Amino acid sequence: MNSGNSPNTLMPSATTIGGLIIALLWPWAANAQARVQAQSNWNSERVLGLVRQARSLRQATAVDSALQAYQADARGYVYFFIDRTESDERTLVKTDQVALEVFWKAPGQTTQRLVGRRDAKALPTNITYHLDHLTIVQDDYGDLIRLGNGDEVEAVVHPVAPGSEAIYDYRLTDSLTVTIPSPVTEIRVYEVEIRPRDPEAPGVIGSLFLERGTGAIVRMSFTFTPASYVDGSLDYIRISMDNSVWDGRYWLPYRQEFELRRELPIIDFLGGSVIRGRFEIRNYRFNPELPEDLFLGGAFTSAPAADRRNFPFESGLYDQLSDEGLDPSPEIEAIREQVSSVLGRRYLSGLKGSRLHVPSLSSVYRYNRAEGSFLGAGASFRLGSTWSLRSRGGYAIDRKSGQLAVDVRSSPTAGGLNMGVWWNELQDAGGGLPGASQAVNTLSGLLTNRDYTDPYFTSGARIRYGWSLGGASTLRVGVEWERHRSGTNVVADGPGGNPATESGISRPVLSVDEGDDRAVEVTHATRTPARGLESSATARVGQLEDQPYASLSWTTTLRREFRERGTTLEAGLRLGISTDAAPVQRLFLLGGRHTLPGYPYRSFIGNQMALLRVEASQTVLAPWIKLHIFGAAGWTGFSRSGLPDPLWLRRSTDGLKSSAGMGVKLGWDLLRFDLGRGLNDGGDWELVFSVQRRFWEWL
Repeated sequence: MNSGNSPNTLMPSATTIGGLIIALLWPWAANAQARVQAQSNWNSERVLGLVRQARSLRQATAVDSALQAYQADARGYVYFFIDRTESDERTLVKTDQVALEVFWKAPGQTTQRLVGRRDAKALPTNITYHLDHLTIVQDDYGDLIRLGNGDEVEAVVHPVAPGSEAIYDYRLTDSLTVTIPSPVTEIRVYEVEIRPRDPEAPGVIGSLFLERGTGAIVRMSFTFTPASYVDGSLDYIRISMDNSVWDGRYWLPYRQEFELRRELPIIDFLGGSVIRGRFEIRNYRFNPELPEDLFLGGAFTSAPAADRRNFPFESGLYDQLSDEGLDPSPEIEAIREQVSSVLGRRYLSGLKGSRLHVPSLSSVYRYNRAEGSFLGAGASFRLGSTWSLRSRGGYAIDRKSGQLAVDVRSSPTAGGLNMGVWWNELQDAGGGLPGASQAVNTLSGLLTNRDYTDPYFTSGARIRYGWSLGGASTLRVGVEWERHRSGTNVVADGPGGNPATESGISRPVLSVDEGDDRAVEVTHATRTPARGLESSATARVGQLEDQPYASLSWTTTLRREFRERGTTLEAGLRLGISTDAAPVQRLFLLGGRHTLPGYPYRSFIGNQMALLRVEASQTVLAPWIKLHIFGAAGWTGFSRSGLPDPLWLRRSTDGLKSSAGMGVKLGWDLLRFDLGRGLNDGGDWELVFSVQRRFWEWL
């Protein structure tokens, strides 16, 4: 950049922005064209012959005179967690580890015995599972697929059941090798895609992987049409089942996975609940002498509770979670990607197409010094297979002003295309370092007349596209236009009607740099929960009115949990820098709660910032009480020649400022009390109440 250039040097031209928009839209258009071209070659004689061969082998195995009985062991994990609909964030609620003894006897008698089970709750829950969430499938579901004792899916025809050709279409797509660790390492298979002839009827969508030569079902990966779901809260169910050849001739279960997701049937809230199970079956013993009364107890029996608790599991309760995290396996993830190629742009969720939309509790009610009391509501609408529209609006009673926002998304996750417009929306200055969740800020304002935001308002539009870069990385590119306006105090009095002070709810609302802000923003994020690492970097190049600017921020967190010992170690680092001409509302503010405890709130300012925080926690009384100690160190540098409003004349840290303290977390770490002290000049004691940070955006 040459210093003699015009002020527009940093701002991309209209041609550049137009080209970027085309580049963002192109992947979606190309994928749509590919899906149209792929709808061919269904129900060929060859593929129907493979389906009939698979059916014949399946029926022959059930009546094989050489196989009269078997016994096997199954080990599995079942996770219950909450996910965010617009990101890849997942919050564990409960973990179960299960050990089963599996029995089969000709001509088709089955039973399973629960011999080991242990669990742990990361958050309070009273969830109880259907039996088929804690057991395995021994017969590929038979001719009719039934889940959740009929409460989830009832009597969906199996894709190789007798007469299935009248219900399903089939397409041969590939010949490949499936790798299974044991007892056969590589199996040559044909992949056959399946879809219902009537997408509005109950049925499965997915793939069969049939062994070349025999037609044995090596893998079956599938989901269901919306009409299949009995429970109106079901978003989807995805299942992947692997078989392998045992004793050189018998195709029997080897590995099974399922993922079931629910949301509130009437309200589109921030996330949904997910049950995910992963089981492995091993140690087959063929034609054992089984007791005559073994099958009299029904399809499922259980060992005494004490025996289940004391079962000698071969792996730890959290071993799989530590190795793999809560990310779906490649087999489960492939089901989602495959559906669009099989059924095109058809919507496959069991949820209603239109619901109330509640992006957070504070979108319904909040309180702060720039709005007073705010009441809001929203609605969401399905626009196709993956497209959705979400709207929200409200009215600030004391400010006497309305707000409105509309988002259109091509994907329910963080990827894909997102377009949004908004009017008069509340924002918080401070460089992305919030002082409290909106809910805690509301309680603080109502009860103690303290407000931890520096509010201003924007109206604008945005177009953004996100890509998955493989593994745990994502890239998001966006172009936006915003009009910034300063807020004003609408709550005139402090506590008890006394005149407001700087520490009260009516501490002055700081003026911001007003005008039109046009910018391009790029964000790269990496999440590897199994390693406890989260990192994101955001670069922004923009122009407010005729003043160009640029900024870069980077955040990383490393977390290590030793669950068996109840110990957690965490370290977080934030770095930020912006040009001297950056709008004042985008500068970095440090001091006080959640940044540098023990110093006046947001008393340090700068266009350069570094903040390090470390913490160690130890459970004292699980899950109710956990003690922790923490330390923080921060720095701001400020090179601006002046600020437009005297109220912004904060100061830099003038070197490194540090804090230390201790605290207690209560009830699954949901509530937190910190007592910290600033260790340098100007530092003092500070008591901070907060809720678990992962739920801030929900609140």
